[in-house]
Amino acid sequence: MISETQSTVLTDEQRKLSAVVREFADQVVAPAAYKYDTERRLPVEIIQQMGELGLFGLPFPVDVGGQGKDYVSLCLAVEALARVDQSIAVTLEAGVGLGIMPIFRHGTDEQKQCWLPDLVSGRALAAFGLTEAGAGSDAGATRTTARLDERAGEWVIDGSKQFITNSGTPITSVLTVTAVTGERTDADGVVHKELSSFLVPAGTAGLTVGPSYDKVGWHTSDTHPLTLDGVRVPAGNLLGEQGRGYANFLRALDEGRIAFAALATGAAQGCLEEALRYAKEREVFGHAIGGNQHIAFTLARMQARVHSARLCWLDAALKQVHGKPFKAEASVAKLVGGEAAMANARDAAQIFGGYGFLNENPVARHYRDSKVLEVGEGTTEVQLMIIARDLGLAS
Repeated sequence: MISETQSTVLTDEQRKLSAVVREFADQVVAPAAYKYDTERRLPVEIIQQMGELGLFGLPFPVDVGGQGKDYVSLCLAVEALARVDQSIAVTLEAGVGLGIMPIFRHGTDEQKQCWLPDLVSGRALAAFGLTEAGAGSDAGATRTTARLDERAGEWVIDGSKQFITNSGTPITSVLTVTAVTGERTDADGVVHKELSSFLVPAGTAGLTVGPSYDKVGWHTSDTHPLTLDGVRVPAGNLLGEQGRGYANFLRALDEGRIAFAALATGAAQGCLEEALRYAKEREVFGHAIGGNQHIAFTLARMQARVHSARLCWLDAALKQVHGKPFKAEASVAKLVGGEAAMANARDAAQIFGGYGFLNENPVARHYRDSKVLEVGEGTTEVQLMIIARDLGLAS
């Protein structure tokens, strides 16, 4: 649902896009959400319909098969989908921001020609292998390594990754993997790991996609651990410059937090809509429960959270589009959005009472799903650390 504030800054084209995706979410995604959630299976047919709508190509130029839109447009689509199914929304968010964007930004012409056509069309998905058991927010603790076998002209990668979205679907085509390729010493003598990124095609020998995680929520989202045991890829599969892997993925993570905030806003909006509808319909002691001041005030607070979260992600996204610094704004948006989604899910479940405890109820799914919005793409504590640093405070 586009707010009045959004309507003053969005283009007619963006408003139409939001309406189209909202309709698709209501007519195609929502009716199937409970089925796929209980089956814990990504509906590839719905993902490919999203591809046909052009959603995976939104922020990419027409000359690579994209739609020629911007990051605001992508976030609008993510928000509209997250209203009814966060798993489907994060499949788009991760598929574009973490899957396609690194290849588009840092890939060679040959790499782009190889991978982008299927990815931007939604015929295939890409994953981003960064997180490890001891290296999540602290990416400098990465232990996966890559060494160049010059005689064979191949990189040999060994290590493991965890919590990798879109890594084991039937249409996953390639994974970007970060690995240590050496060390560098700063002028002050401090030694740092040199991180680089590599394109690893799905099915490469030595790459094992582990069983899907038994998660609290996001049951439909495809998430796996990865093991890389002597994985060999051609020297030309280095993505970007050697040693620039850390710098390259930092921008991807900052942008990802904006889209994550939009996803959280959609979840908060979905909870508000469901709870508001129920409060108007459910009668107790002869009148609708929405007439009770406590319920009415709870819904008012839910609306305030949605509005605040939406303004935050929109501010960060507009800064990104206009080439302005947005790191701190992205963290604010992610912090506010995640907390709004979690709080609205809790309040919506309470308004529904016993019905809010049934998994077939969308607010129950949002209740389970929303917790990860305070953890994924950098925990709440990491966002607070970034915001504090932007204020000039040590953290």
